[in-house]
Amino acid sequence: MRVIGGVMVLALVLAGCGGRQDRHRERSGARHAPTVSAPNFGDTDPHEWDGRNPLAYPVHGIDASRWQGEIDWKTARTHGVSFAFFKATEGGDRIDPAFKEYWKTAGQAGLPRGAYHYFYFCRPAIEQARWFIKNVPRSKGALPPVLDMEWNAHSPTCTTRPDAAHVRREAKIFLDALEKHYGQRPIIYTTVDFFTDNQMGRMAGYELWLRSVAGHPTQVYPGQSWLFWQYSGTGLVPGVSGQVDVNAFTGSRADWQNWVAKRAR
Repeated sequence: MRVIGGVMVLALVLAGCGGRQDRHRERSGARHAPTVSAPNFGDTDPHEWDGRNPLAYPVHGIDASRWQGEIDWKTARTHGVSFAFFKATEGGDRIDPAFKEYWKTAGQAGLPRGAYHYFYFCRPAIEQARWFIKNVPRSKGALPPVLDMEWNAHSPTCTTRPDAAHVRREAKIFLDALEKHYGQRPIIYTTVDFFTDNQMGRMAGYELWLRSVAGHPTQVYPGQSWLFWQYSGTGLVPGVSGQVDVNAFTGSRADWQNWVAKRAR
């Protein structure tokens, strides 16, 4: 999940939440996203959208790693961030140093949050699944775990590109292990080239989080349904001290609330 420069302005109307609700969220994590108005976004590297603009979708969120630095989650939430995913692990021996703090403080702020694993193609999938399970808690109210699969041409230790059948087999091993442990079917995040090269649309039964910063997913991934759309890496969100990826949920606010109620455990 790449991060590049950008600016974002958000506008919202937040439904009021009493102190008792806030204390409950701090104890157990959010079960429902805050209700927000349609956001008002700007961008320092804007794309001239041909077709449906991402701002047509009412529910938006971010994904973050250590590169975002300290985050004020209450501020981010009150400025329109309805969900957040954090990089937790990579390969079989790396954990993002910001993960534990993000996980704790976002939960205290009542923000629906989930964790993702960056897949490493030079290590068996089952070892990577065990590493993720070791480091990501089964927290009440957490969103489904995410498997991030994309080519990493800049890796200093692993530039191999396995064939498509091998990639899908390894993905299934990882996904099955996480589903068994967390009791939720994971989400798959991927990019345009990786999706095409490995025929990821054949991973039936999994919800997809698709990156597409220069076109609507219906144009870039023809015929493919999607759950989340990472439409820009150029966001600056109030409460986030740095640049951050931004994402849209596929449906309405009611769809989002229903999805969270079913999927957040």
